[in-house]
Amino acid sequence: MVYVHYYLSILMEIYYFMIIGYLVLSWFPNARESFIGGLLGKLVEPYLSPFRKIIPSVGFIDLSPIVALIALRFVVMGIMAVLDFIAGMF
Repeated sequence: MVYVHYYLSILMEIYYFMIIGYLVLSWFPNARESFIGGLLGKLVEPYLSPFRKIIPSVGFIDLSPIVALIALRFVVMGIMAVLDFIAGMF
């Protein structure tokens, strides 16, 4: 069970930094059209799009990725708590 906890933590950190990298690419013109930008877009946009539908942008600032990153942290913390509970039962 420790391995599941460890690998889930690593995968969450990788996805967290992928979202941040995708957001940084938005600051540079034509960076999202590159190979890396397209790859990150295919992996990150399905997660970010529901948050973009719910949370409106303020001017030119899109606040939905911040909420998405916080939600990702809470979901993973909840999953880890459930895994710890299950591991404690056995």
